[in-house]
Amino acid sequence: MRILGIHLTVGVLTIILMAGSALCDPSTGQAPYGHGEETKLPNGVIGISLQIGAEHIGDPAVLYVGMVHPQGPAHLAGLRHGNEVVSVDGAAVTGKSYEQVVHMIRGEAGTTVKLGVKTEQGLRELSITRVAGDKLPKGPAGSHGNQAP
Repeated sequence: MRILGIHLTVGVLTIILMAGSALCDPSTGQAPYGHGEETKLPNGVIGISLQIGAEHIGDPAVLYVGMVHPQGPAHLAGLRHGNEVVSVDGAAVTGKSYEQVVHMIRGEAGTTVKLGVKTEQGLRELSITRVAGDKLPKGPAGSHGNQAP
């Protein structure tokens, strides 16, 4: 589960550039990743961000958990930074776009999503109850990536 430094750097820079461009043009009111008005996402979240990576150039892309909110339901369910997301509610994420996987994970607050994840200990399935995005406490910058003691 080693992510090459260059892939991590490219992923982080892409996220920063996309977030920065969304902040620089407040007139559009659209979120990054093409989530326009017609594809409004449900408010239920689990408190993670995803990163796209590959071991080598030409390898199929995989989705890794980039950050886990320390007080979010994903953290409480045992999801950790670096886990690879392989399925959502039993459906494989292979071949799906980032946006499609985000739509699969998000849902109505109070409902459950099942994530199949690959960890260093092997394959696991985690049931995570979504919470309203505005109910997830906001922490200091950088707090999402902190590991549990």
